[in-house]
Amino acid sequence: MFKGSIVALVTPFKNGAVDEKALSELIEWHIAEGTNGIVPCGTTGESATLTYEEHYGVIKTTVEVVNKRVPVIAGTGANSTEETIVMTREAQRLGADAALLVAPYYNKPSQEGLYRHYRAVAEAVDLPLVLYNVPGRTAVNILPQTVERLAEIENVVAIKEATGDMRQVSDVLRRCGERITVLSGDDFTTYTLLALGGKGVISVTANVMPRDVSRMCALYEEGRYDDARQLHFRLEPLNAAMFLETNPIPVKTALSMMGRTTAELRLPLCEMSEANKESLRRTLLSYGLV
Repeated sequence: MFKGSIVALVTPFKNGAVDEKALSELIEWHIAEGTNGIVPCGTTGESATLTYEEHYGVIKTTVEVVNKRVPVIAGTGANSTEETIVMTREAQRLGADAALLVAPYYNKPSQEGLYRHYRAVAEAVDLPLVLYNVPGRTAVNILPQTVERLAEIENVVAIKEATGDMRQVSDVLRRCGERITVLSGDDFTTYTLLALGGKGVISVTANVMPRDVSRMCALYEEGRYDDARQLHFRLEPLNAAMFLETNPIPVKTALSMMGRTTAELRLPLCEMSEANKESLRRTLLSYGLV
C-alpha cells in the first residue's frame, strides 16, 4: 500500500502561526518532484508543539491540497491511548489515507502494553495504521515479536522502523513476511532496508531533495541496484547534515536557506548554532541547493 519516498513533512511557521500558504506550496512541490506520499504532523512536523486545532488544520490542508494524488499518512500518535484514538478518528474524518502512530512516549509501556495500545486504536478506527518505532525519542522499543503479533491485526499495515538496527529490521521481516510493510525511518538506512525487503522510507532528507530520494527508491524497485546504491552514496552527506542537531532544526534551516519556508521553530527547539549552520550551508552548496 505504501512504498517509495514518503516525506516526513515540516510544518512551516510564520510569526508564531502555521503558514498554510507555505505548507500548500511545499506539498505541490513534493508531488511535482515525485514524492510518493506525505506525512503531516510527524516528528519532523513538530507535532509535539501543535495545538489540537493546528494539528487538525495541518492534516485538513494536506488532504485538500494532495487531493488523492498520493497517500496522506497523518501523524496521530500520543502517549495516551484515548488521545491517540480521538486524534486518529479525526484524521479519518478529515480524509487521511492512514495514520502514523508513534509508540507511546515517556510512560514506557511493556511489550504487552504496546500491543494492547495499538490493538485498542485498531479496533476503534477503520483506517490503515502505520506503527512508528523510534526508541531514541520514546524510550521504548517495539520488539519484533510484538510487531509480529500486531501484524495479525487487519488494519495494522506497516511500520516505520527508526531504530537504525538492521538486525532488528531483518527479524521483523523474517517474522512478518508480506503481512506488514517495513519502511525506513532513518534516511541513512534506506538502501540497506530495501535490500532486506523493505518498501521505502518516511524521509527527512526528502524535504530538501525529494526527487533524488524518490528516484533511489524507484531504481531499487526496478532492479537497478547499482544505480540506486550510487544515489544512496550521493545522498549520504546530506542525510548526515539533516541530523547535525535535533530534527527538524537542520531541515527547517535548510529549507529557509533554499527560500521555501522560514526557519521558525517552537520552543523548546531553537535556532541552529552558527557553526552547524555554516556546515549545513556548505553541504547544501555542494548539492547546488543554495
